[in-house]
Amino acid sequence: MVIRKAANEEYESVRAFYHCIIDGVAGRTDTVGWKKDIYPAPEYLKNSIAAGELYIAVEDGEIVASMVLSHDSNDGYQEFRWPTEAEPDEVTVIHALGVRPDRMVHGYGKKMVRFAIDLARENGQKAIRLDVLKGNTAAERLYTGLGFRYLHTLKMFYKDTGWTDFELYEYVI
Repeated sequence: MVIRKAANEEYESVRAFYHCIIDGVAGRTDTVGWKKDIYPAPEYLKNSIAAGELYIAVEDGEIVASMVLSHDSNDGYQEFRWPTEAEPDEVTVIHALGVRPDRMVHGYGKKMVRFAIDLARENGQKAIRLDVLKGNTAAERLYTGLGFRYLHTLKMFYKDTGWTDFELYEYVI
């Protein structure tokens, strides 16, 4: 498996990858809460690829995992007092981390998060932050198992979920 930045010409494959996840988790109680072309939205994917912030894990020519690493965060992050004092450009935020449903037990999520930690460390970041839809137990276990600390549940607005409870996590570099 290779983790690398997605190229502009891979947009359709990335979009299809996220649609595969949405279809694959439909009806599960620990869903990601995503909706096709709402989150992640086409423009978000295109912009993230163009900015060099969308990373894909490729194995045997197939995208098996993807995530966005940026300094952007939901407005709700500003309402919370994070334990690590840092400017926005000193924090990496993980967005839209997903693994193909038929590959979820192969450790790809862990490999992607470890890649994000290593990259943040190399770039002199102070912390990694993220939010998880409350009730997404698979994501909760993934992040806490890798040393992320659950901090708080906060009601935040996203287009795909509306006003919903999200759990905030932080990993100190």
